[in-house]
Amino acid sequence: MKDKFLKILLNPKYIFGVYLIIAVVTAVSKYLRGNSINNYLIFKHVFFNTLKERNLYLQYPDLFQDSNHYGIFFGVLIAPFAIMPDWLGVCLWNIANTSIFLFAIHKLPFHNPKKALFALFCLQECITSSLYFQFNVALVALLMLGAIYIYENKETKSVATTLIGFFVKIYGIVGLSQFFFIKNKWKYILSGIAIGILLIVIPMLYSSPSFVLQSYADWFQSLSEKNGQNQDLGSYQDISLMGVVRRIAGDANISNLYFLTFGVPIFFLPYIRIKQYKHYAYQLMILASTLLFVVLFSSSSESPTYIIAVVGVMVWFFLQKERTPLTIGLLLLVIILTCFSTSDLFPKYVKEHFIHKYSLKAVPCIIVWFRVVYELLTKDFEKDYTLN
Repeated sequence: MKDKFLKILLNPKYIFGVYLIIAVVTAVSKYLRGNSINNYLIFKHVFFNTLKERNLYLQYPDLFQDSNHYGIFFGVLIAPFAIMPDWLGVCLWNIANTSIFLFAIHKLPFHNPKKALFALFCLQECITSSLYFQFNVALVALLMLGAIYIYENKETKSVATTLIGFFVKIYGIVGLSQFFFIKNKWKYILSGIAIGILLIVIPMLYSSPSFVLQSYADWFQSLSEKNGQNQDLGSYQDISLMGVVRRIAGDANISNLYFLTFGVPIFFLPYIRIKQYKHYAYQLMILASTLLFVVLFSSSSESPTYIIAVVGVMVWFFLQKERTPLTIGLLLLVIILTCFSTSDLFPKYVKEHFIHKYSLKAVPCIIVWFRVVYELLTKDFEKDYTLN
Protein backbone atom coordinates (compact mmCIF):
# COMPACT_ATOMS: atom_id res chain seq x y z
CA MET A 1 0.00 0.00 0.00
CA LYS A 2 2.82 2.39 0.93
CA ASP A 3 4.69 1.66 -2.32
CA LYS A 4 1.52 2.20 -4.33
CA PHE A 5 0.90 5.53 -2.60
CA LEU A 6 4.46 6.68 -3.29
CA LYS A 7 4.17 5.59 -6.91
CA ILE A 8 1.09 7.77 -7.31
CA LEU A 9 2.57 10.68 -5.32
CA LEU A 10 5.79 10.74 -7.37
CA ASN A 11 4.10 10.46 -10.77
CA PRO A 12 3.59 13.89 -12.37
CA LYS A 13 0.56 12.65 -14.31
CA TYR A 14 -1.45 12.23 -11.13
CA ILE A 15 -0.54 15.55 -9.51
CA PHE A 16 -1.02 17.31 -12.84
CA GLY A 17 -4.48 15.76 -13.02
CA VAL A 18 -5.22 17.03 -9.52
CA TYR A 19 -4.20 20.52 -10.65
CA LEU A 20 -6.68 20.48 -13.53
CA ILE A 21 -9.49 19.20 -11.31
CA ILE A 22 -8.77 21.92 -8.76
CA ALA A 23 -8.69 24.55 -11.52
CA VAL A 24 -12.28 23.64 -12.39
CA VAL A 25 -13.44 23.23 -8.79
CA THR A 26 -12.08 26.63 -7.71
CA ALA A 27 -13.69 28.33 -10.71
CA VAL A 28 -17.09 26.67 -10.18
CA SER A 29 -17.07 27.34 -6.42
CA LYS A 30 -16.38 31.04 -6.97
CA TYR A 31 -18.94 31.32 -9.76
CA LEU A 32 -21.69 29.74 -7.67
CA ARG A 33 -21.18 32.35 -4.98
CA GLY A 34 -22.56 34.90 -7.39
CA ASN A 35 -20.36 37.91 -6.63
CA SER A 36 -16.99 36.17 -6.34
CA ILE A 37 -15.72 36.41 -9.91
CA ASN A 38 -14.99 40.14 -9.84
CA ASN A 39 -11.40 39.75 -11.09
CA TYR A 40 -12.59 37.71 -14.04
CA LEU A 41 -15.16 40.41 -14.85
CA ILE A 42 -12.39 43.02 -14.79
CA PHE A 43 -10.29 40.87 -17.09
CA LYS A 44 -12.98 40.10 -19.66
CA HIS A 45 -13.90 43.77 -19.94
CA VAL A 46 -10.35 44.60 -20.96
CA PHE A 47 -11.41 43.04 -24.24
CA PHE A 48 -14.92 44.51 -24.40
CA ASN A 49 -13.81 48.00 -23.33
CA THR A 50 -11.11 47.90 -26.01
CA LEU A 51 -13.78 47.10 -28.59
CA LYS A 52 -15.75 50.13 -27.39
CA GLU A 53 -12.57 52.22 -26.99
CA ARG A 54 -13.39 53.01 -23.38
CA ASN A 55 -10.57 53.87 -20.95
CA LEU A 56 -9.34 50.52 -19.61
CA TYR A 57 -8.20 51.90 -16.26
CA LEU A 58 -11.30 53.69 -14.99
CA GLN A 59 -13.76 52.11 -12.61
CA TYR A 60 -17.05 50.83 -14.03
CA PRO A 61 -19.17 49.96 -10.98
CA ASP A 62 -22.02 48.76 -13.19
CA LEU A 63 -19.70 46.07 -14.58
CA PHE A 64 -17.21 45.27 -11.81
CA GLN A 65 -15.57 46.59 -8.64
CA ASP A 66 -12.07 48.08 -8.47
CA SER A 67 -10.12 48.74 -11.69
CA ASN A 68 -7.93 47.03 -14.25
CA HIS A 69 -4.13 47.14 -14.05
CA TYR A 70 -3.22 44.87 -16.98
CA GLY A 71 -1.96 46.05 -20.35
CA ILE A 72 -4.24 46.37 -23.37
CA PHE A 73 -2.68 43.28 -25.00
CA PHE A 74 -4.26 41.23 -22.22
CA GLY A 75 -7.55 41.70 -24.06
CA VAL A 76 -6.20 39.46 -26.83
CA LEU A 77 -5.51 36.64 -24.37
CA ILE A 78 -8.81 36.90 -22.51
CA ALA A 79 -10.97 37.36 -25.64
CA PRO A 80 -11.71 33.64 -26.32
CA PHE A 81 -12.94 33.27 -22.73
CA ALA A 82 -14.71 36.64 -22.55
CA ILE A 83 -17.11 35.76 -25.37
CA MET A 84 -18.22 32.60 -23.56
CA PRO A 85 -20.87 32.43 -20.84
CA ASP A 86 -19.20 33.32 -17.55
CA TRP A 87 -19.66 29.85 -16.04
CA LEU A 88 -17.70 28.33 -18.90
CA GLY A 89 -15.23 31.18 -19.30
CA VAL A 90 -14.04 31.08 -15.68
CA CYS A 91 -13.47 27.32 -15.85
CA LEU A 92 -11.55 27.36 -19.11
CA TRP A 93 -9.58 30.45 -18.03
CA ASN A 94 -8.33 28.64 -14.92
CA ILE A 95 -7.62 25.50 -16.93
CA ALA A 96 -5.62 27.49 -19.50
CA ASN A 97 -3.48 29.20 -16.86
CA THR A 98 -2.93 25.94 -15.01
CA SER A 99 -2.04 24.04 -18.20
CA ILE A 100 0.67 26.55 -19.12
CA PHE A 101 2.10 26.26 -15.62
CA LEU A 102 2.11 22.45 -15.77
CA PHE A 103 3.81 22.57 -19.17
CA ALA A 104 6.56 24.74 -17.71
CA ILE A 105 7.10 22.27 -14.86
CA HIS A 106 7.18 19.45 -17.41
CA LYS A 107 9.96 21.29 -19.27
CA LEU A 108 12.20 21.58 -16.20
CA PRO A 109 15.32 19.36 -16.34
CA PHE A 110 14.32 17.27 -13.31
CA HIS A 111 13.30 13.62 -13.27
CA ASN A 112 9.63 12.81 -12.84
CA PRO A 113 9.51 12.34 -9.04
CA LYS A 114 11.07 15.79 -8.59
CA LYS A 115 8.59 17.33 -11.02
CA ALA A 116 5.72 15.72 -9.09
CA LEU A 117 6.97 17.05 -5.75
CA PHE A 118 7.72 20.44 -7.30
CA ALA A 119 4.10 20.67 -8.42
CA LEU A 120 2.80 19.35 -5.11
CA PHE A 121 4.69 21.95 -3.08
CA CYS A 122 3.37 24.74 -5.34
CA LEU A 123 -0.23 23.51 -5.20
CA GLN A 124 -1.45 25.65 -2.29
CA GLU A 125 -0.16 28.88 -3.84
CA CYS A 126 -1.60 27.89 -7.20
CA ILE A 127 -5.00 27.40 -5.54
CA THR A 128 -4.72 30.84 -3.90
CA SER A 129 -4.00 32.48 -7.24
CA SER A 130 -6.66 30.49 -9.08
CA LEU A 131 -9.33 31.47 -6.57
CA TYR A 132 -8.80 35.05 -7.72
CA PHE A 133 -8.50 34.06 -11.42
CA GLN A 134 -5.07 35.69 -11.45
CA PHE A 135 -2.73 35.66 -14.45
CA ASN A 136 0.21 35.07 -12.09
CA VAL A 137 0.06 31.30 -12.63
CA ALA A 138 0.59 31.79 -16.37
CA LEU A 139 3.09 34.62 -15.82
CA VAL A 140 5.45 32.52 -13.73
CA ALA A 141 5.15 29.77 -16.37
CA LEU A 142 6.14 32.26 -19.07
CA LEU A 143 9.17 33.36 -17.02
CA MET A 144 10.19 29.74 -16.51
CA LEU A 145 9.79 28.96 -20.21
CA GLY A 146 11.79 32.06 -21.13
CA ALA A 147 14.77 30.66 -19.21
CA ILE A 148 14.29 27.10 -20.44
CA TYR A 149 14.07 28.14 -24.09
CA ILE A 150 17.30 30.12 -23.81
CA TYR A 151 19.14 27.01 -22.69
CA GLU A 152 17.53 25.10 -25.58
CA ASN A 153 18.77 27.82 -27.99
CA LYS A 154 15.19 28.73 -28.93
CA GLU A 155 15.68 32.49 -28.82
CA THR A 156 12.46 33.44 -30.60
CA LYS A 157 10.29 31.36 -28.25
CA SER A 158 12.16 32.76 -25.27
CA VAL A 159 11.69 36.42 -26.16
CA ALA A 160 8.06 35.75 -27.10
CA THR A 161 7.26 34.38 -23.64
CA THR A 162 9.03 37.31 -21.98
CA LEU A 163 7.24 39.94 -24.05
CA ILE A 164 3.81 38.36 -23.62
CA GLY A 165 4.36 38.48 -19.86
CA PHE A 166 5.57 42.08 -20.06
CA PHE A 167 2.68 43.32 -22.19
CA VAL A 168 0.23 41.89 -19.66
CA LYS A 169 1.96 42.68 -16.35
CA ILE A 170 4.79 45.14 -16.60
CA TYR A 171 7.17 43.32 -14.30
CA GLY A 172 7.18 40.40 -16.70
CA ILE A 173 10.17 42.26 -18.17
CA VAL A 174 12.35 40.56 -15.53
CA GLY A 175 12.52 37.68 -17.98
CA LEU A 176 15.42 39.63 -19.47
CA SER A 177 17.50 38.54 -16.46
CA GLN A 178 18.47 35.55 -18.64
CA PHE A 179 19.76 37.74 -21.48
CA PHE A 180 23.46 37.23 -20.67
CA PHE A 181 23.10 33.48 -21.24
CA ILE A 182 21.85 33.83 -24.81
CA LYS A 183 24.25 32.54 -27.46
CA ASN A 184 22.63 34.21 -30.47
CA LYS A 185 21.84 37.62 -28.99
CA TRP A 186 21.09 39.27 -32.34
CA LYS A 187 18.43 36.70 -33.13
CA TYR A 188 16.89 37.34 -29.71
CA ILE A 189 16.95 41.13 -30.16
CA LEU A 190 15.59 41.15 -33.72
CA SER A 191 12.91 38.62 -32.86
CA GLY A 192 12.01 40.71 -29.83
CA ILE A 193 11.58 43.84 -31.93
CA ALA A 194 9.35 42.04 -34.43
CA ILE A 195 7.25 40.33 -31.74
CA GLY A 196 6.99 43.54 -29.72
CA ILE A 197 5.62 45.43 -32.72
CA LEU A 198 3.18 42.59 -33.39
CA LEU A 199 1.90 42.64 -29.80
CA ILE A 200 1.32 46.40 -30.04
CA VAL A 201 -0.44 46.15 -33.41
CA ILE A 202 -2.82 43.25 -32.71
CA PRO A 203 -5.19 45.23 -30.40
CA MET A 204 -5.29 47.95 -33.06
CA LEU A 205 -7.06 45.49 -35.35
CA TYR A 206 -10.21 45.64 -33.24
CA SER A 207 -9.85 49.18 -31.86
CA SER A 208 -7.62 51.94 -33.28
CA PRO A 209 -3.93 52.94 -33.20
CA SER A 210 -4.66 56.12 -31.24
CA PHE A 211 -6.67 54.24 -28.61
CA VAL A 212 -3.95 51.63 -28.15
CA LEU A 213 -1.20 54.23 -27.75
CA GLN A 214 -3.34 56.24 -25.32
CA SER A 215 -4.01 53.06 -23.37
CA TYR A 216 -0.29 52.54 -22.76
CA ALA A 217 -0.05 56.09 -21.38
CA ASP A 218 -3.11 55.41 -19.20
CA TRP A 219 -1.58 52.13 -18.03
CA PHE A 220 1.59 53.85 -16.84
CA GLN A 221 -0.45 56.45 -14.97
CA SER A 222 -2.66 53.83 -13.31
CA LEU A 223 0.36 51.83 -12.14
CA SER A 224 1.97 54.95 -10.69
CA GLU A 225 -1.19 55.77 -8.74
CA LYS A 226 -1.59 52.16 -7.60
CA ASN A 227 1.93 52.10 -6.17
CA GLY A 228 1.05 54.90 -3.76
CA GLN A 229 -2.16 53.16 -2.71
CA ASN A 230 -0.36 49.86 -2.10
CA GLN A 231 1.90 51.36 0.57
CA ASP A 232 -1.01 51.90 2.94
CA LEU A 233 -0.26 50.00 6.15
CA GLY A 234 -3.69 48.37 6.11
CA SER A 235 -3.51 47.30 2.47
CA TYR A 236 -3.73 43.64 1.50
CA GLN A 237 -0.92 44.38 -0.92
CA ASP A 238 2.70 45.40 -0.29
CA ILE A 239 3.47 41.88 0.97
CA SER A 240 7.11 42.54 0.19
CA LEU A 241 10.46 43.28 1.78
CA MET A 242 9.47 46.94 1.84
CA GLY A 243 6.07 46.08 3.28
CA VAL A 244 7.61 44.12 6.15
CA VAL A 245 9.86 47.04 7.09
CA ARG A 246 7.16 49.69 6.61
CA ARG A 247 4.66 47.81 8.74
CA ILE A 248 7.07 46.92 11.53
CA ALA A 249 8.22 50.55 11.58
CA GLY A 250 4.64 51.81 11.31
CA ASP A 251 5.66 54.26 8.58
CA ALA A 252 3.98 54.01 5.17
CA ASN A 253 6.12 56.83 3.79
CA ILE A 254 9.38 54.88 3.64
CA SER A 255 10.25 55.02 -0.05
CA ASN A 256 10.77 51.97 -2.25
CA LEU A 257 13.90 53.70 -3.51
CA TYR A 258 15.80 52.94 -0.30
CA PHE A 259 15.24 49.23 -0.77
CA LEU A 260 15.91 49.19 -4.50
CA THR A 261 19.17 51.06 -3.94
CA PHE A 262 20.63 48.06 -2.15
CA GLY A 263 18.39 45.32 -3.61
CA VAL A 264 19.16 45.86 -7.30
CA PRO A 265 22.98 45.77 -6.87
CA ILE A 266 22.68 42.62 -4.75
CA PHE A 267 20.49 41.03 -7.43
CA PHE A 268 23.01 41.79 -10.19
CA LEU A 269 26.15 40.97 -8.18
CA PRO A 270 26.17 37.23 -9.09
CA TYR A 271 26.51 38.16 -12.78
CA ILE A 272 30.21 38.83 -12.15
CA ARG A 273 30.74 35.04 -12.21
CA ILE A 274 30.94 34.81 -15.99
CA LYS A 275 32.55 31.36 -15.95
CA GLN A 276 29.39 29.94 -14.36
CA TYR A 277 27.14 31.17 -17.17
CA LYS A 278 27.49 27.94 -19.17
CA HIS A 279 25.99 25.80 -16.42
CA TYR A 280 22.24 25.22 -16.67
CA ALA A 281 22.01 24.98 -12.87
CA TYR A 282 23.45 28.50 -12.59
CA GLN A 283 20.96 29.83 -15.13
CA LEU A 284 18.09 28.22 -13.23
CA MET A 285 19.38 29.63 -9.94
CA ILE A 286 19.33 33.09 -11.54
CA LEU A 287 15.73 32.31 -12.49
CA ALA A 288 15.00 31.45 -8.84
CA SER A 289 16.55 34.73 -7.72
CA THR A 290 14.54 36.64 -10.33
CA LEU A 291 11.21 35.08 -9.34
CA LEU A 292 11.84 35.92 -5.69
CA PHE A 293 13.18 39.41 -6.37
CA VAL A 294 10.27 40.56 -8.54
CA VAL A 295 7.80 39.75 -5.76
CA LEU A 296 9.85 40.85 -2.76
CA PHE A 297 10.71 44.23 -4.25
CA SER A 298 7.24 45.15 -5.54
CA SER A 299 4.69 47.08 -3.48
CA SER A 300 2.02 45.50 -5.71
CA SER A 301 2.71 42.03 -4.32
CA GLU A 302 -0.32 40.42 -2.72
CA SER A 303 -1.13 36.92 -1.57
CA PRO A 304 -2.06 35.58 -5.05
CA THR A 305 1.25 36.92 -6.40
CA TYR A 306 3.24 34.51 -4.25
CA ILE A 307 2.93 31.63 -6.69
CA ILE A 308 5.79 33.43 -8.48
CA ALA A 309 8.03 33.61 -5.41
CA VAL A 310 7.21 30.07 -4.28
CA VAL A 311 8.17 28.67 -7.69
CA GLY A 312 11.49 30.47 -7.22
CA VAL A 313 11.91 28.74 -3.88
CA MET A 314 11.16 25.35 -5.43
CA VAL A 315 13.65 25.86 -8.26
CA TRP A 316 16.29 26.65 -5.62
CA PHE A 317 15.36 23.65 -3.45
CA PHE A 318 15.22 21.04 -6.20
CA LEU A 319 18.59 22.13 -7.59
CA GLN A 320 20.26 21.14 -4.33
CA LYS A 321 22.47 18.09 -4.64
CA GLU A 322 22.42 17.53 -0.89
CA ARG A 323 19.46 18.65 1.19
CA THR A 324 20.83 19.86 4.49
CA PRO A 325 18.78 20.59 7.64
CA LEU A 326 19.05 24.27 6.64
CA THR A 327 17.55 23.82 3.17
CA ILE A 328 14.82 21.49 4.46
CA GLY A 329 14.07 23.90 7.32
CA LEU A 330 13.76 26.84 4.93
CA LEU A 331 11.46 24.84 2.65
CA LEU A 332 9.20 23.95 5.57
CA LEU A 333 9.17 27.58 6.71
CA VAL A 334 8.06 28.65 3.23
CA ILE A 335 5.36 25.99 3.02
CA ILE A 336 3.97 26.76 6.47
CA LEU A 337 4.26 30.55 6.74
CA THR A 338 4.13 31.60 3.10
CA CYS A 339 1.90 29.02 1.47
CA PHE A 340 -0.52 28.34 4.32
CA SER A 341 -0.52 31.69 6.11
CA THR A 342 -3.82 32.68 4.48
CA SER A 343 -5.45 29.28 5.06
CA ASP A 344 -7.41 27.94 8.02
CA LEU A 345 -4.17 26.45 9.34
CA PHE A 346 -3.74 29.73 11.21
CA PRO A 347 -6.43 31.18 13.49
CA LYS A 348 -8.15 34.32 12.21
CA TYR A 349 -6.70 36.38 15.06
CA VAL A 350 -3.13 35.37 14.17
CA LYS A 351 -3.72 36.10 10.49
CA GLU A 352 -5.16 39.55 11.13
CA HIS A 353 -2.93 40.75 13.98
CA PHE A 354 0.38 39.25 12.93
CA ILE A 355 0.60 37.75 9.43
CA HIS A 356 -1.36 40.46 7.63
CA LYS A 357 -0.36 43.30 9.93
CA TYR A 358 3.37 42.73 9.40
CA SER A 359 3.38 41.10 5.92
CA LEU A 360 4.88 37.96 7.45
CA LYS A 361 4.00 35.90 4.38
CA ALA A 362 7.04 37.52 2.75
CA VAL A 363 9.58 36.72 5.48
CA PRO A 364 10.48 33.09 4.54
CA CYS A 365 10.95 34.11 0.90
CA ILE A 366 13.17 37.03 1.94
CA ILE A 367 15.43 34.61 3.82
CA VAL A 368 15.54 32.19 0.88
CA TRP A 369 16.36 35.00 -1.56
CA PHE A 370 19.42 36.02 0.43
CA ARG A 371 20.42 32.35 0.58
CA VAL A 372 20.02 32.07 -3.21
CA VAL A 373 22.26 35.11 -3.75
CA TYR A 374 24.86 33.65 -1.37
CA GLU A 375 24.91 30.38 -3.32
CA LEU A 376 25.12 32.21 -6.65
CA LEU A 377 28.19 34.04 -5.38
CA THR A 378 30.01 31.10 -3.78
CA LYS A 379 29.02 27.72 -5.22
CA ASP A 380 30.44 25.71 -8.10
CA PHE A 381 27.43 25.01 -10.29
CA GLU A 382 29.15 22.16 -12.10
CA LYS A 383 29.75 20.15 -8.94
CA ASP A 384 27.38 21.35 -6.22
CA TYR A 385 24.02 21.05 -7.97
CA THR A 386 22.02 18.44 -9.79
CA LEU A 387 19.62 18.54 -12.73
CA ASN A 388 18.16 15.07 -12.35
